[in-house]
Amino acid sequence: MLQTEKVTAAPDYSTYRSNKTIPKIIENEVLKALSFYPELRDTCIHFVFKRRIRKSVMQAQPKFSTMLSGKREYNINISAMFRLTTSAIPIHQIPSDIMVGWIGHELGHIMDYESKSVAQMARFGLGYLFSASFIKQAERAADTYAVNHGLGRYIVQTKHFILNHANLSEKYKSKIARLYLSPNDIIEQVRKLEEAELKAS
Repeated sequence: MLQTEKVTAAPDYSTYRSNKTIPKIIENEVLKALSFYPELRDTCIHFVFKRRIRKSVMQAQPKFSTMLSGKREYNINISAMFRLTTSAIPIHQIPSDIMVGWIGHELGHIMDYESKSVAQMARFGLGYLFSASFIKQAERAADTYAVNHGLGRYIVQTKHFILNHANLSEKYKSKIARLYLSPNDIIEQVRKLEEAELKAS
């Protein structure tokens, strides 16, 4: 008797496409990352390729013209090229799980923004411009949002990808190590979350 292989259907992330502008070439990764944030299902977010983003690969920002309206919109700017020390590759060519982790981190920023008033966002913008300690706090908050929403393993993979990449500049790696949660910090957060879930069950 012939046995047929069991085919597992791919998850349907289409419900997370609402109010989103997503380049087709990274749509799967973006929708997968969004699936960890049901709170953002109806939030208007534009994923925008940029030729270059100063000192960053991705950047989550509010659309300032919508800050005083009842429905905020956000941009997640994505560098079209992943720049290495002597070359560059299209950003969509980095491993899929790394892209999910990176986008998941940026969505963590949007979760943080959603919790802030206009005045708080103004202070946030000033702090991010002028205070290294504020940047560290903001980036770690975004990582924590991502971990708390179940993206821990993706964030760890993304951090390892950056910190262990032979062709990324040491300056950029140093910035990531200094300002963001380390892989070990994230693993510890995941462990504590799992312990809390076990106690609650």
